[in-house]
Amino acid sequence: MPDDAMLRMEKITKVYPNGIVANNEVDFSIRKGEIHALVGENGAGKSTLMRILFGLEESQKGRILLNGTEIKNESPHIAIANGIGMVHQHFMLVPSLTVAENMILGVEPKKGLRIDLQKAIKDTRALAEKYNLAVDPLAKVQFLSVGIKQKVEILKALYRGAEILILDEPTAVLTPQETKELFSELKLLKKQGNTIIFISHKLHEVKELCDRVTIMRNGRIKGTFNTADVTPTDISRLMVGRDVILEVEKDAAKPKEIVLSVTNLVMANDLGQRAVKGVSFQVRKGEILGIAGVEGNGQRELVKGVTGLERIAHGEVTILGESINRKAIKEIRNLGTCHIPEDRMTYGVAKEMTIEQNVLADKYDSQDYTGRILTKPRAIRDLSQKLVEEYQIKCSSPLQEVGMLSGGNIQKVVVAREFSTNPQLIIADQPTRGIDVGSTEFIRNRLVELRDEDSAVMLVSADLNEVLELSDSLIVMYEGEITAFFEDASKVSEEELGLYMLGIKHQTPEEIGGIVYEK
Repeated sequence: MPDDAMLRMEKITKVYPNGIVANNEVDFSIRKGEIHALVGENGAGKSTLMRILFGLEESQKGRILLNGTEIKNESPHIAIANGIGMVHQHFMLVPSLTVAENMILGVEPKKGLRIDLQKAIKDTRALAEKYNLAVDPLAKVQFLSVGIKQKVEILKALYRGAEILILDEPTAVLTPQETKELFSELKLLKKQGNTIIFISHKLHEVKELCDRVTIMRNGRIKGTFNTADVTPTDISRLMVGRDVILEVEKDAAKPKEIVLSVTNLVMANDLGQRAVKGVSFQVRKGEILGIAGVEGNGQRELVKGVTGLERIAHGEVTILGESINRKAIKEIRNLGTCHIPEDRMTYGVAKEMTIEQNVLADKYDSQDYTGRILTKPRAIRDLSQKLVEEYQIKCSSPLQEVGMLSGGNIQKVVVAREFSTNPQLIIADQPTRGIDVGSTEFIRNRLVELRDEDSAVMLVSADLNEVLELSDSLIVMYEGEITAFFEDASKVSEEELGLYMLGIKHQTPEEIGGIVYEK
């Protein structure tokens, strides 16, 4: 452990009641004024370690030293008092309140018996100027872009006196332009004396931004390195325990007949506003159509319309020539559709149920697994064991509760169930979000394999590297409309794609019209 460490975590051990060892005598340290990456597969123990540091979890063993003095972060409130703040991957903001109102929640300045909103606005503006984090204190959070919400979360932590900032996957949904801007702001924070712990699965970002990197695997530290001294391949090898191919290898697509046809589709959002505004496109057998866009530009509602999760307001969706407008979800699935949902915990799995029960969820009425009265336990067990092995799901057995798995393995349960249906159409919505490089590599390669077996794939992803690596053709959505179409996705760069995603560039209707093919 280096003598110049500002913060040390020594011999941290965390064992959950089910016997899973999340942290095994972990030593971790950071220096003042550095940006320090913490990387590892899902289930490696990095999130648990940071939750212990921020007071969300308690370790059974070990201690935390801050500037040489032992501290006990028994709650986030105490952690914040010790100058440690955390910006979570899923923002903790109240949409109906303004930026200034969100800033002061829990630490409201008072003027007599009333909250001093003018002081909150003044303080927010001053802090934003100091750290070059441009936000409008009077703007309502629900109308802000993802990138601005990220800034508000960082300002919230700074407002509460954080000198050490834990950032959990901060670029997961940002465009290249927003990521570049965030990195400039983080470097300014570093220059002004703040220390940043940067959790990310994007190894090229770790190399670009961070001074040092600590790598975890299976609850242990595998090493801490100067980022200048290691390559992304070195890092991924230590994370996974083997070489990982970071680029998708695939042959050119050979598209065939149309599987999914979307015509003048209109969808409303939760507020009743038009979120998808007359969108038309088609997806063919043997191709992956990527849909890129900053979150909140209609992608979520589009997926809900195509999968039957929400009622279609106007237009028509057909699968293999059959309209699904009035079909139930089960009927849509029976047409050969499978769906990897954006929110795996809400729509993808029943976390209290076992792996076996989850992979059977769409097959419970199949004669292969259910007789006239009773289920067929042997067939069910054989199926679940086969999928666990084929999809490399790390678990004690197929009878383990899904909620006890890491995020990457939960995603593999979803993918195993969906891909084992011999799908005609795959709707893959953020298929690798928040999961480790090993699981990401596996899922991306499987999508390409299914494409080559003549499945039609509609891929929705906020990860520009993913959407460019996997897609054969590509559309961009902005404010509920298609603003660009690239018949060959390999011909567009991340930077150019970002300009379309931000609404800075638009193609002509004639250029976009190429996404609708002759039937």
